[in-house]
Amino acid sequence: MPFPDFTPTFPGLLHHAARFGDHTYLVADDDRITYAELVTRTGELARGFLAAGIGKGSHVGILIPNSVDTAVVGFALLRIGAVVVPINTFLKTRELGWTIHHADLTELVTHPRFSTNDYVERLEAALPGLADQSADTRLLVRDAPFLRAIHVWGDTDRGWARGGEADVVARAARVGVDDAFLARAEECVVPADPALIVYSSGSTADPKGVLHSQGAVVRHSSNVLIGYPMGPDDVVFSSMPFFWIGGLVTALYEVMHVGATLVTQAAFDPGAALDLIEREGATNVTGWPQQGTTMSEHPSYTPARVATVVRTSMPDLVPPAQRPPEVNSTSLGMTEMCSVHTSWDQYDPLPESRRGTFGKSLPGIEHKVVDPVSGEEVAPGGDGELWVRGYSLMQGLHRREREEVFEPDGWYRTGDAGHFDADGWFYFSGRLGEMLKTPGGVNVTPAEVEAALMAFPDVLEAYVTGIPTDGGQLVVGAVVPRAGDILDGDELRARLKGELSAYKVPKHLWVCAKSELPFLESGKIKKQELAALLAARVAQSTA
Repeated sequence: MPFPDFTPTFPGLLHHAARFGDHTYLVADDDRITYAELVTRTGELARGFLAAGIGKGSHVGILIPNSVDTAVVGFALLRIGAVVVPINTFLKTRELGWTIHHADLTELVTHPRFSTNDYVERLEAALPGLADQSADTRLLVRDAPFLRAIHVWGDTDRGWARGGEADVVARAARVGVDDAFLARAEECVVPADPALIVYSSGSTADPKGVLHSQGAVVRHSSNVLIGYPMGPDDVVFSSMPFFWIGGLVTALYEVMHVGATLVTQAAFDPGAALDLIEREGATNVTGWPQQGTTMSEHPSYTPARVATVVRTSMPDLVPPAQRPPEVNSTSLGMTEMCSVHTSWDQYDPLPESRRGTFGKSLPGIEHKVVDPVSGEEVAPGGDGELWVRGYSLMQGLHRREREEVFEPDGWYRTGDAGHFDADGWFYFSGRLGEMLKTPGGVNVTPAEVEAALMAFPDVLEAYVTGIPTDGGQLVVGAVVPRAGDILDGDELRARLKGELSAYKVPKHLWVCAKSELPFLESGKIKKQELAALLAARVAQSTA
């Protein structure tokens, strides 16, 4: 591929970014780091990780909210060829234990806590036997058989916890891992090496571990500049978390190609976000549109506070003169494609005939629209399932054989439906499968929520679906109690919040008899009829 103009690896990206020197790379709440400091700190930490036995192929989880620490730990690991597994900081105990096990983690780096989340306690609950382990020896935990160490970046009294950044850096001096050793290790990192396993909801009950290579991630974080153009003078505010592909590729990594400054928060807060945008003079603001609406309705909002913004994906945040043209829509992206795969500069004015387009295929990426029944390619203008292949397509799904994931000729079936016009512009019409996309742009798998509900001893059956709302679908469901048990929908939702991330918890739960639910003769629930019933109940409750 012709992009970028250096070897597409993370060592290559960091050495490329070193030219930006004392220019600020990242502002995370009240912490900040320059490009020069990033290169220095990640080098010191990388030497410590090498001394600790971490290197090419090690699967290392990062359980840290958006912060300078997230960037430093991640880049230190990537520059020595380790496979980084960003872990969703919203995960509850059961989800966290499943992810650590499924990802085959060998090491984990975590903050001790964040907000109301006590990660140390949650790890002990997720990994039975951990509390009895010692950091003086390699961990041996039955439910995470490959996990050998957990590094806690902060104060903790747990005997199993290894120290944070200073302790890891000190190990390099004790063992004798110097800059020459690190340079030699970096030379061994090649574009084909695995770099990231990013977990994304799938069409089955369990999340999918999407594997991307060094070359794909570095190339794509350069290529997406087509749709998200910026330069060294830009200050980019992004509310997207670094444990999802969008926050990584179109924020944390993209700015490094041009020397822009990234501004972020550990967790989105509208008032604090406005403070950061104003204080840092943000020129680009990216995130989910409803977050812009939330900021615009905040008591402290005034147009003057966002006067520096010249480009945003949150139109409600700024006055009309600063918004993209009304005709324009958005890009199409997915974790499997390393974020967006159809795109264009959304501030480019388009004719009315292009209203609603999701852009064109990015360079290096092929698409075709296929009839999902016949398997035949559909002519321009005809709807079907979108298939994709190209350099940014994932290497595969962790623990899944390639033949299970891809078509024989390398195409990947996205599950998205739509059509291309004769000029190559794509128009999205929906999802073929049952996966729900929330207003925040997050995928939720109904089967996962159903399984969590039915794990409760007083729930006999559970059915989860989505109903349309602004910007996506509301997660809703119906539950049938066991004989003799009495359920309350709100109380059940409260219980579920201890098991699942907040965005997966249904906004409404209907407690009903099985006879009230619509079934086929085969015994399968009629999801469309269920969705209509639940939509009517939600409308009635909000009337």
